[in-house]
Amino acid sequence: MTRIIAGTARGARLEVPGVGTRPTSDRVRESLFGALEALSAITGARVLDLYAGSGALGLEALSRGAAGADLVERGRQAAAIVRRNAAVVAKAGGLPAGRVHESTVHAFLQRATGPFDLVFTDPPYDLDDAAMTADLVALAPLLSPDAVVVIERGRRATPPDVAAAGLELFREKSYGDTTLWWAEPVAEESSSADDQPEIESQSR
Repeated sequence: MTRIIAGTARGARLEVPGVGTRPTSDRVRESLFGALEALSAITGARVLDLYAGSGALGLEALSRGAAGADLVERGRQAAAIVRRNAAVVAKAGGLPAGRVHESTVHAFLQRATGPFDLVFTDPPYDLDDAAMTADLVALAPLLSPDAVVVIERGRRATPPDVAAAGLELFREKSYGDTTLWWAEPVAEESSSADDQPEIESQSR
């Protein structure tokens, strides 16, 4: 069992699939969401939780004020658990239920409509780099201009190739064996000669 850490559904208990998923620890979630709140990235956001597992990340965002959440999990048992967790959080917080999609991530991204403002992707550690890059490339057209994408992988994993998807990294932090990479769409360069250099224009 794990719990929603904060927000209107604080304390709601979530089931965790027994096999085939890797839940984000409470310590990592607490740090992650503290940083997201500092960026004002949650309130009103349309959230996408890829490789959702228990759905804890997307549902935590709902509890903290996100406008909606789509949670994608291909495993039948895990998807059933995400549905139950979404119902628990909706009832506890008086919130709209997260939308659960029993699908592979790639298939979902091919048919989804955006824009998404906040995306969590926590793929299995054995997902190879080419598949990770393909996910990001398929995700890119679905992002809002100010979107935040948080990628969770093993600490020894190769940094994700976000540039292939027109994204750029702006933060990286490790917690034990877990590393979070934060990315955002590359800002379009302005033609104005008076604009400051791009590195100085980043809001994050």
